[in-house]
Amino acid sequence: MNDIQSSLENAYETLQAISDSAKLDSEILLCHVLEKNRAFLRAWPDKQLNPRQKEKFLALVKRRQTGVPIAYIVGSKEFWSREFNVNQHVLIPRPETELLIELALDLIPDNQFKSILDLGTGSGAIGITLAMERPTTKVIATDISIQALEVAKTNAKKHNAFNITFRPSHWLKQLANEKHHLIVSNPPYIDPADPHLQQGDLRFEPNSALIANKQGLEDIFEIVETAKNFLYDGGYLLIEHGYNQKQQVQSIYEKFKYTNIASHYDLAGQPRITLGQWHP
Repeated sequence: MNDIQSSLENAYETLQAISDSAKLDSEILLCHVLEKNRAFLRAWPDKQLNPRQKEKFLALVKRRQTGVPIAYIVGSKEFWSREFNVNQHVLIPRPETELLIELALDLIPDNQFKSILDLGTGSGAIGITLAMERPTTKVIATDISIQALEVAKTNAKKHNAFNITFRPSHWLKQLANEKHHLIVSNPPYIDPADPHLQQGDLRFEPNSALIANKQGLEDIFEIVETAKNFLYDGGYLLIEHGYNQKQQVQSIYEKFKYTNIASHYDLAGQPRITLGQWHP
């Protein structure tokens, strides 16, 4: 049968073996094919798929069966209630990164003329979200990947974010010596030997956005060391890191004389963001 309900049931059975969210995956893929929302699926379970829709849906389910992340298949991922284009050149935005947004917004009150620097912007989810939520700020977003910057620029245009600019740079190395009130980053922080790299979505995401040497801390060390030269007096540095890296990251902040160092926990109760304030 080619109706919505039967198609979803067949897809669910196919995907159960490889996905913990097979039902949701099936619904997202069918919504993408039909260009409808999930409420439509529930309202019209007996609606027939035409041959083109059926063929496309089966092809997407087959891709998902090989492990390709849903976000890469449909080409987008929601973050902070906005849809961001994604592809294999950028990390898929994750819910835990929204904590970084919450903390950043608390540090930059609305209607203030401030400067924010987003290091390793990827899809632009962090920088664009901050630009949209704080339209009087100036946001600069960097990435070493030209392909990633193209994705980010597309997302900025998609969301009409006019107060953000993009620059190619390996962290801060290619930037002029300008000052910012806030620097944020979700850098690579996974140890190259971590077995999670061979599991789930991580198998398909760019290693350059995931892996860092020295137990996952090499890029964090470089950012903390150099960011102080780009912060105004009293400015803040916020970094996302692994759930088991809190103490090491705090120690790096301490080594470079940041103050008011604090780690914040995500919704799963894991330490996820560490911040520090810079006073020359």
